[in-house]
Amino acid sequence: MGLRMDDLHTPSVSSGPTSNGTVEESKEGSSLMHLINQKDKVEAEMSALFSVLRSHNVTMTTTLTTFDGYPRDDIDIAQIRTTRARIIHLKNDYKSLMARIEEGLHAHHASMALEAADTSQTLSTALPSRPAAENIPNAPERAFAKVNSVAAGSPAETADLKAGDQILQFGAATWLNHEKLSKVAEVVSQNEGRPILVKILRNSDGSGTEKLEVQLTPRRNWGGRGMLGCHLLQV
Repeated sequence: MGLRMDDLHTPSVSSGPTSNGTVEESKEGSSLMHLINQKDKVEAEMSALFSVLRSHNVTMTTTLTTFDGYPRDDIDIAQIRTTRARIIHLKNDYKSLMARIEEGLHAHHASMALEAADTSQTLSTALPSRPAAENIPNAPERAFAKVNSVAAGSPAETADLKAGDQILQFGAATWLNHEKLSKVAEVVSQNEGRPILVKILRNSDGSGTEKLEVQLTPRRNWGGRGMLGCHLLQV
């Protein structure tokens, strides 16, 4: 059911896991899944708030005054300011949550490795520097690379990759195991002529990002250098 403009006096979304812009402190021993659930709630609330801004045809940076400095009378300025302030708080909360989730992932993996070592009664099991995403249910996604350029007529262009896209997953490569993008090169070399699932984040008209999935098929002799025709930078 659509929302009328006069129903949008205040953001009509449920409160997230924050209080006055501060991440809610979880109880001692709070699980990693609890933190991930908090992250999901923050993402959902930010998505709803960005929808409110879009309903007014404004972004986080759109001016709220006329050219001569008077408040615009074609938009609800009070609501837009309230919505923007909430988004800023949530972005700070999201950054804090992601840092705590990353710590939890490392702690979880370390605990599992120690249990395996106790069971086998050997010290031969080395602890990897980063946990594998497949070991954690609903492990959060993070960008680990950015598309710097895309060549015309390349496999990357055919897959609809664009400069500025942030890479969340490239086949089996994620932020947890990409090892300075060497895993990406390995995935490409092992999948010539076969489509690779690539998950990306793309800026959407200045009002946020959208998550997309594309199929990228590495191939030689497309008319340019490499098998992808795009340049990736680690972030």
